[in-house]
Amino acid sequence: MAALIDAIDVKRKMPFEFENTPYACLDVEISTPTARGGQTLVRLRMRNMLTRAVFEKTFKASDKFKEPDLQTVEASYLYSDNDGSYFLDQETFETLALQPDNLGDALDFLTEGLIIQLEKYNGNPIGLQLPPHVELTVTQTEPAVRGDTASGGVTKAATLETGAEIKVPSFVKEGDKIKVHTETHEFAGRV
Repeated sequence: MAALIDAIDVKRKMPFEFENTPYACLDVEISTPTARGGQTLVRLRMRNMLTRAVFEKTFKASDKFKEPDLQTVEASYLYSDNDGSYFLDQETFETLALQPDNLGDALDFLTEGLIIQLEKYNGNPIGLQLPPHVELTVTQTEPAVRGDTASGGVTKAATLETGAEIKVPSFVKEGDKIKVHTETHEFAGRV
């Protein structure tokens, strides 16, 4: 049987199971009443790990949650089609599929062979964690305007091999391989 977690013990980024669904805690607010006999309440801002929906709910401090059957496995990206995106589990060599609504904006960074962390709940894939940076090739951008290359503050739009668009410094040209922050979608440097 899975371990039980008291609502008062839930911390930021901690996973827990509520109504047979896995959640990740985004924020915790504990309110302790000043009157005698009042109950301590825990207000959780939580994300449903299946639907990605975020909401707040208040629980009694003594409410209990199950520990979810979550697992993270290393997988490499294979391809995407209309039905979803496919990954190869690096341990079992099993092909795992993720539905488009479980990917978020990850398709902006996925290239064939990229190693990611695939999240599973009860053995089924539910989401993924990208590496902090990915290396992508610039497929389209405007040429640098003479005089703009000296100052690093001037940026221009660039289209990457995945189809994503980001702002890059003016010295970046088509064909350059660049590093991109997966969390902020920002240019991190040339490779």
